[in-house]
Amino acid sequence: MGRLPNKQKQNPKLIQREMSDGRASLWLEYYLGRSESPVYDDDGNPVLYESGAMKGKPKYRIKHLRKKEAINLYVWLHPRTAQECQQNKNTLQLAEKIRFEKEQEMLEDRKGYRLKREKESNFIRYFQQHCDNEAFTMPVRKSYKYSLIRFKEYLGLTPRYSKYVNVMPMDAVTPDLVLGFANYLRSKCSGEGPRKNYHWFKKVLADAVEEDLIKKNPCKGIRIVYDTNVVLKEILTPKEISSLATFRYEGEHREVQRAFIFCCFIGLRYCDVSALTLANVDYESMVMRFNQKKSAGRSAHAAVVTPLNNELLRLIGNPKDENNSKERIFNLPHTGTARKHLSRWVSLAGIKKSITWHCSCHSFAVNLLNSGADIKTVSSLLGHASIKMTEKYLHVIDQRKQKAINKLGKVAFDMEED
Repeated sequence: MGRLPNKQKQNPKLIQREMSDGRASLWLEYYLGRSESPVYDDDGNPVLYESGAMKGKPKYRIKHLRKKEAINLYVWLHPRTAQECQQNKNTLQLAEKIRFEKEQEMLEDRKGYRLKREKESNFIRYFQQHCDNEAFTMPVRKSYKYSLIRFKEYLGLTPRYSKYVNVMPMDAVTPDLVLGFANYLRSKCSGEGPRKNYHWFKKVLADAVEEDLIKKNPCKGIRIVYDTNVVLKEILTPKEISSLATFRYEGEHREVQRAFIFCCFIGLRYCDVSALTLANVDYESMVMRFNQKKSAGRSAHAAVVTPLNNELLRLIGNPKDENNSKERIFNLPHTGTARKHLSRWVSLAGIKKSITWHCSCHSFAVNLLNSGADIKTVSSLLGHASIKMTEKYLHVIDQRKQKAINKLGKVAFDMEED
């Protein structure tokens, strides 16, 4: 780790740790003072100074005490564009704001420069503070928000805890309550939902323990696990995608349909396809370049370059105004409305699967692998940081192979010898 340029008396100081992807993570380093312990020889006797002003006095070993804290912010080590330089500037400004606030907290607690704030006693309000904390990125704040919604749902539906929906003492968060909430998530949510909601709930409790608001973490030993090698979303086959593409019905939303079919052939999420503009498309080179919203600012693999063919260019269409590079390719409604149109379309088309927008991304990966594409190529097209993230789709292929073999029926061969 290395310290960033700071004034000598700042405590904590901003430091950075170089990462393998060309960025550095920012941390706070607190100086907590020093400790002194006598130095002893092999016989257990104190070691004394042999000369100078300290002659005859015992020697002490001095240890400086420091603590490091991650603040989940990152900067580019060697910014190459004006955008990366501006990102660094904005990130460092936010990091300095966090550092200053932490410094003020230390002054309050240790030197009484200002009146000490009362410790938070309401867990619900403490949870909400995580949802509103601007030091976190928007996706993180949303994750806290969804987890809090589920937690309050659980409290409201459980008679013994319903009184805590708005005000919950810290000591009311017990292992029994946490276990009940974990079981509720397993029954209420699907896919990765239970694990993700519980993950952010645990982070809030870990922070409460760290701040000494709760003495013992009630989540200890309570886990929600799932097989990371299993694709939990439904997969659309090429035949089903073709069926959807040609199916028409009254009250349809053609933009939603066009965008979803496009995603099935290029592996995009809703948040990415809804933000695509003509500036992302190079018609001459037949490629599309964009930054994945989910990993932008957090991964060096956020930038994706995808080749296009004539069919995909036809789906994209020609620009209405060639001078307006900010023109959206797909004029999509809000995510909730798009989800309803997608669900109705799939149902009326006779496909008996629970299809969400993210299924297009999974279907893209599985259908590519089925067609013979190598896993490295698929990983690159999906913008995955490592092949390990893509390997789960191989298990889907293996399962389909097994089903195909099982459909061959019984082997009509007499094993008895003549």
